[in-house]
This record gives sequence, structure tokens and C-alpha cells, in this order.
Amino acid sequence: MKAYHPLLKRILEGESDVLDFKKTISNVYKIAKTIVAFANTKGGSILIGVNDNKTLAGIKSDEDSYMIETASQFFCHPPVHVEMIEHQIGKTIVIEVVIPNSSDKPHYAQDEEGKKWVYIRVKDKSVLASKEVIEVLKKEHFQEPITLQYTHLEQGLIEYLSHHEKITLKGFCQLVNISRRRASRILVNMVSIGLIRLHTTEKYDFYTLS
Repeated sequence: MKAYHPLLKRILEGESDVLDFKKTISNVYKIAKTIVAFANTKGGSILIGVNDNKTLAGIKSDEDSYMIETASQFFCHPPVHVEMIEHQIGKTIVIEVVIPNSSDKPHYAQDEEGKKWVYIRVKDKSVLASKEVIEVLKKEHFQEPITLQYTHLEQGLIEYLSHHEKITLKGFCQLVNISRRRASRILVNMVSIGLIRLHTTEKYDFYTLS
């Protein structure tokens, strides 16, 4: 490796919420999942020709670029417009796929059975989005103002979070004794207007004060 190449510093920092490594692209469904996860979150890059252990494998053929184009246009719904940049590091070629933070969220990735799923990026993983995350993504670029009726339910949540670090959807249901559907709608609206924040882990979502 030639230490002067700027891409090497990013590779050595490892995979993250904005960077993913692929030795090669062998499955359009899996790469569509990664593409929509970045597009639905804050954007990022996929480096093709890089091993998980941060060593360079290089591009072996033009097939990888074709698979990326196919996945982004035909297996991401709506399509995600990506940019591909070729980097030459010594004698090795690495393709960087740059995915924007989309203004057309949520994007769905199609699986082998034709089903469509929403993913987001959490640390170095592409994670299946919950119903609440999907609803927040839908409202992210909503043109009309979101109104919230501030009742004892919302007040109870704010008071709880003033004394506790976080709460889950299930916890909110139990706190104010309402259905999951109603609790979900309240939480999504409160996130959308900035009163609380939604956090996603690989296993569950939780909410905190903004």
C-alpha cells in the first residue's frame, strides 16, 4: 500500500455508518440493501475491492460496476442515483460507490422473493427499519406542517423522559395505557416536530428528549 493515497486513511478507519467494504459484488439483492440503507440514513460510500480486514483485493472485472448499476436502478424502489469513482492505488483499482443522503425517502430494497423492505444504516450494519422509522422517513420531507395535539399523553411522555434516559414503544404504551398503534402515531409525530429523538440499534428502537 502507498501511504500517500487519501483513500487509504478512510480504509484504515474501518467500516462505519458512512462506509462499507465489499471484496466483490455477487448479489444484486444484498447490494441493494446496502444502497438503500445509506440513502435512507445520511448517505455514504461502498468501497468495492476492499476486504473486511481492510486489505486491498482490487476489482477483477467490470461486472461489479454493472451489478451496482442494476441494483441501484432496478432493485431499489424508488431508484437511487449513485456515483462511481475509480481509484488507482499502486497497481490496484478500487471502485467507490457514492450514495447520497436521499431526499426521496424511504427507499425499499427488493429481495429474492420480490418483497420490498426498508433498511437504515446503524454503525457498520444495514438494519431493517421499524414501522416507526419508516413513518418518520416519510414525514422527513413532508411539505405540509405537522400538527400535534398536546394532551396528557404527550405531557406524560415528556415528564417521564425528563427523569429517565430513554423509553421504548412498549414502555410508552404501558406508561400511559394506550394501544401500540396509537402510541406509535404519537411518537412518530413528536419525533417529526423535534420534541423527541428516535434512536435505532440492531435490536430495538428507543426515544429520548431532543
